[in-house]
Amino acid sequence: MLAAGVGLRLTLGLVVLVGSWLLAQGQLPLLYFLGYLLATVKIIDGMEGLYMNVAEILYINAAVRRIKELREAPKQQGRDVSLRHFDIELDGVGFAYKEGQPVLQDVSFTAKQKEITALVGPSGCGKTSLLRLISRLYDYQEGQIRIDGQELKEISTNSLFDSISIVFQDVSLFNASVLENIRLGRPDASDEEVLAAARQANCQAFVEALPDGYDSLVGENGAKLSGGERQRISIARALLKQAPIVILDEITSSLDIENEKLIQESLSLLLRDKTVIIISHRLKSIENADKIVVLKDGRVDGIGRHRELLQTSAVYQELVETSRLIEAFKYNK
Repeated sequence: MLAAGVGLRLTLGLVVLVGSWLLAQGQLPLLYFLGYLLATVKIIDGMEGLYMNVAEILYINAAVRRIKELREAPKQQGRDVSLRHFDIELDGVGFAYKEGQPVLQDVSFTAKQKEITALVGPSGCGKTSLLRLISRLYDYQEGQIRIDGQELKEISTNSLFDSISIVFQDVSLFNASVLENIRLGRPDASDEEVLAAARQANCQAFVEALPDGYDSLVGENGAKLSGGERQRISIARALLKQAPIVILDEITSSLDIENEKLIQESLSLLLRDKTVIIISHRLKSIENADKIVVLKDGRVDGIGRHRELLQTSAVYQELVETSRLIEAFKYNK
């Protein structure tokens, strides 16, 4: 479309150039020249409008095609169940986004209820992919994942999502009020319950500074809030939902020390008595985890507590050393 537009402009330039030369040579009357020029401009305007319409049709066609692909995609199967115990067992799990390119291979461990299980490893080792499998955003191709002894693939997504709260690094917020963004954690919650969750998540201080308090609009995707403030709203959602399984994905990686401290205080309430799975590049924040699973190239390199892995896993030793160097550089700048 850009090339066509350039071509039309060149055509107009050519008409002006040739017409001016003919006019100067006395071979073309002035009225004819002006008539040709006006006709060319009209034709170009019409053609540009046509090209714009064609471009819009192509864009709409691509969007319709994507929507059609989503509508025709196979639905995840499963039945509604009532889960009572929330240990998450992974047994020989394998997964690939594309056939022949495995992302996870033979991954086995158990994340126990009332414990914090941390997933660590170099970038690209499969940590986030593993969280996507546990939350059933994707289905694994090999092995099993079980909750309360039931295979994950046999549990409906509605039943599963009722039992899981996910707090991501990149928080999704709507251009609605702070109150309504928190209420997404449990849509039927009363205002009093939403406000209680907000206070527990340390939202009170920054909300009071907003023009309309809890009724203030946060902007598209939370544009009017800082990263730490968006994270606290996300934690308030999870506190409101009170799901027995909590998944945390790099939620403090881009925060300053003050915001990280507030987030950690909020998390202490959120994580109590839950099955917690956490990813963090700041290894200092997961040293006290009940279990640390070290991943490398999609496989389990080691499982244990911090002190144990320092003795048994070269990958973990390197991660700890790298993390210390990064923290020292960051806070001494």
